[in-house]
Amino acid sequence: MIQSMTGFGKHVVQLPSKKITVELKSLNSKNLDINARIPQTFREKELEFRKMIADVLIRGKVDLSLYVEITGEETTAEVNQGVVRNYMEQLSAIAQGDDLKLLELALRMPDTLKTDKNDIDVEEYKAIKEALDQALSKIIEFRNEEGKVLEKDFVERLANLKALLDKVKSLDLERLASVRERLERAVSDLKVEVDENRFEQELIYYLEKYDITEEKVRLDNHLNYFETTLNSDDSNGKKLGFISQEIGREINTIGSKANYAPMQQVVVQMKDELEKIKEQMLNVL
Repeated sequence: MIQSMTGFGKHVVQLPSKKITVELKSLNSKNLDINARIPQTFREKELEFRKMIADVLIRGKVDLSLYVEITGEETTAEVNQGVVRNYMEQLSAIAQGDDLKLLELALRMPDTLKTDKNDIDVEEYKAIKEALDQALSKIIEFRNEEGKVLEKDFVERLANLKALLDKVKSLDLERLASVRERLERAVSDLKVEVDENRFEQELIYYLEKYDITEEKVRLDNHLNYFETTLNSDDSNGKKLGFISQEIGREINTIGSKANYAPMQQVVVQMKDELEKIKEQMLNVL
């Protein structure tokens, strides 16, 4: 079973005076890259939040957003009156205006609010951790659903590659006969005496250089290995990526050895199918 790295999870907790919202969004990435946007009050807990995410999501570019909205009368910020008055005096010296307008301008300036940093409330922190757990569960559900879509596409592409490989196998006998016929015709067009035994030896040597038996066997094995890995219990995105590289190597070798237009056309179709697999592989965990 494979899992996508793309996902979204959100959970909201309502406390008596606060509303806590945790959002998680993930995209594909080679490693785990966590970007946390959390209130300054909870910065000391950021490492714990990161560990909770790393233990579950493993890989991907993850955005964590924590919002704490005060819904009651509680507030941690106060107007810094002395600073505001000083700004208003400076502004009135520069330009004339009524007190309300000057107050509006002054409140936009730095340091007009002062915040008393309180200790983290135990119940509030517990609620945030529970919300993060719920958001992680939801993003895993999202990733699993996306993984099913990817798996369905991989199975289809894999079936197409196996069918194209069967075409290559059926064309191989025609190809060798065609190559032999072209060589014999080219020699006869030279209108020179040729030693038949020597010619036969050179022809066998030439045909052996274009033999793709090993490539066909290895490609068949790689396709089967890809299918087995795809059906394993774990999501092995990196492993599937390595197998895809090996599949591509065998397809390229068959194309370079083909020397036969119908087979080269099939190879182009195989490359197209593999490229679509590689594009989707970037999203697999």
